[in-house]
Amino acid sequence: MLPLKHLSLEGIGVTFQTKAGAFTALRDVNLTIDQGQFVAIIGHSGCGKSTLLNIVAGLVESTVGATLLDGKVVDAPGAERAVIFQDHSLLPWLTVYDNVKLAVDKVFAKTKTKAERHAWTLHNLELVHMSHALDKRPSEISGGMKQRVGIARALAMQPRVLLMDEPFGALDALTRATLQETVMEIHATLKNTVIMITHDVDEAVLLSDRIIMMTNGPAATIGEDLAITLPRPRKRLELAHDPAYMTARADVLRFLYDRFRHPEDQAA
Repeated sequence: MLPLKHLSLEGIGVTFQTKAGAFTALRDVNLTIDQGQFVAIIGHSGCGKSTLLNIVAGLVESTVGATLLDGKVVDAPGAERAVIFQDHSLLPWLTVYDNVKLAVDKVFAKTKTKAERHAWTLHNLELVHMSHALDKRPSEISGGMKQRVGIARALAMQPRVLLMDEPFGALDALTRATLQETVMEIHATLKNTVIMITHDVDEAVLLSDRIIMMTNGPAATIGEDLAITLPRPRKRLELAHDPAYMTARADVLRFLYDRFRHPEDQAA
């Protein structure tokens, strides 16, 4: 008997009905992800990256094909798949602690005692280095700190798959770099499966085990699946002149700008 695949997207296609007629966003997407892999999805705007992520999240239903997680069909949202969006979506009237505790209570109300849920909330805030701001409200902390809380809330659900939709896109470069380091630390500790959408080539190479490069839409599909074999833990400054890092970076850039350039660049 063949071993059970962890996460599998099989023949995924998505067609939306619009006022102008049918619009095919994705076609023939086939992707298998192993337990514990960190996978980045990259491509030009409109290539269906977020649609693909939302299918795994159970927020969008594919028109054809199937998504399987540990052998079970994904057809609705579930606590085993947590999503972190670019917008942290924290509830403004709740404290940092209570924003995370809300998710913990929802998922573990029947399986953990009150004391255990309290300890688990604190543990996940410690993972993202936010223990010092438990009583702060979202309006009292920075954008980077809000995103840390959003990550803690997602991790507190103990998901088998963590889905990140450009989680650092709205942050300044220094804050973004700091959070990238945090995500690498967490992934090294938890060995969780992560799928992250990004437009940042350096971010994709730094964080990922694989980079999935999407062709341009409409009817986008996987154009290339690049393995990143850089050893972990990874240090940003040490990688800056690493030949393997530079080669991987060049491969992604070549795909994006030579093979599948954005339409307005074609005439350049």
